[in-house]
Amino acid sequence: MSRNKRDIPVFDHPIIETHCHLDYLKDEALTEVLAQARAVGVERVVTIAVSPDNLARVRELRDLDPMIHATQGVHPHDAEAYTAETAAELRTHGRDERIVAIGEIGLDYYYDHADRDVQRRVFAEQLAIAAELDQPVVIHTREADADTQAILKEFAPSLAKKGVIHSFTSGLELGQFCLEQGFMLGFNGIITFNKAENVREVLAATPMDQLVVETDAPFLTPAPYRGRENAPKYLPFIIEKIADVKQVPVAEVLRQSYANARRLFAFQ
Repeated sequence: MSRNKRDIPVFDHPIIETHCHLDYLKDEALTEVLAQARAVGVERVVTIAVSPDNLARVRELRDLDPMIHATQGVHPHDAEAYTAETAAELRTHGRDERIVAIGEIGLDYYYDHADRDVQRRVFAEQLAIAAELDQPVVIHTREADADTQAILKEFAPSLAKKGVIHSFTSGLELGQFCLEQGFMLGFNGIITFNKAENVREVLAATPMDQLVVETDAPFLTPAPYRGRENAPKYLPFIIEKIADVKQVPVAEVLRQSYANARRLFAFQ
């Protein structure tokens, strides 16, 4: 380990990883990823589906270890691959054991990998499925604040369990709207980046009972380990940074984020 990289802190409270992509991790075997996560207090890991091609794969991962939970959904990047068969698969497996949400769904106008009209249609269709299945949603939104807000305004009343806007990097206006509608906001390693004052501003304005922690691994590794593949084991650094931004004890962030994640995904 480099001298400028301190050890990962270990706290006396369990942590829930609310958003990662275990099937994308390459640097360590899954057994090692989970062992390292457990060693720093991670109790559960939610691995996120993003495309028709990995819906089954995340279900397979969930079956490998009781600590793994999963979602079913299609990311806006893959909206053009969404079909009636995909919708049927979501309905079939969207309430399976340890399938905890419909996601990752939403809009991405930054990369525009899919036609925007298609993105909006697929987002709306999956929100309707989540309402039908009485599941929360995991939402991705980037450079699409106005359309995200318009679509959520239509569907939020039918989503009894609401959900989370993960890796929140949007404007404060959208953040406040989502919070008012009862959604949670997910924060990850971005809050440790030097140029992320906009995200820290939203974090500062987010009530403690409406935030959850995530890594989005293998992406967005927090300082001081930027440059390495991200993994759930780095969650303690995110916990620490939230405590710093919110000016509250680390113990409070641990307790509240854990309770929030349990409530969000109906963990027993």
